Amino acid sequence: MTEKTRAVVVFSGGMDSFTVLNKALIEGRDVYAISFNYGQRHSKELDVAARVCQKLNVPHKVVDISAINSLMAGSSLTSDVEIPEGHYEADSMKSTVVPNRNMVLLSMAIAYAVSLEAPEVHYGAHSGDHHIYPDCRPEFVHAMNAVSNIANYQPVEIVTPFLNNSKGEILAAGLAMGLDYADTWTCYNGREHACGKCGACTERLEAFANQNQTDPLQYEQ
Repeated sequence: MTEKTRAVVVFSGGMDSFTVLNKALIEGRDVYAISFNYGQRHSKELDVAARVCQKLNVPHKVVDISAINSLMAGSSLTSDVEIPEGHYEADSMKSTVVPNRNMVLLSMAIAYAVSLEAPEVHYGAHSGDHHIYPDCRPEFVHAMNAVSNIANYQPVEIVTPFLNNSKGEILAAGLAMGLDYADTWTCYNGREHACGKCGACTERLEAFANQNQTDPLQYEQ
């Protein structure tokens, strides 16, 4: 029997990382999920991530790095700044950028992969985020991947299976895998039901509409 390739998956509990996690499992990888509490407004997505990993029997680490919140301030996701509503437009959604977030999180995921002797770290960067989030753009991913391959004695590849895909295309891939997106959380607010108005909800609802599907989550609006 061929030994499974170990892979660390950066798992936020959202749609994209949920699809990446399941794709890695379906492809036969030995998956280790890692989530981060970086001082975001709510922990609901982390609770969802924990439930998913328990259901899938995937080892799951939740790393508390909230102490660095003071270094990553100024974002509406980590500070007392109003969360913008409506579609993902660059001018309004820049307030949701958390400074250097993916470089920080990927660095720790790479360290975890080295400790596990895992040759891969997977994360859910996609084309819909390129114009808003610099650390989801192909040039960042390629540069980070180059560093990841020389930063340790053991090279680690950063795998971004949906780097050039839209959220709608990610959803289509997940639906083709038979995934249930009721097991995800996208909303920037951590209330009982998703708000349906923030940029994350708007993009998610558009993705379902584009696939002629109904989002299984309950919404306030």
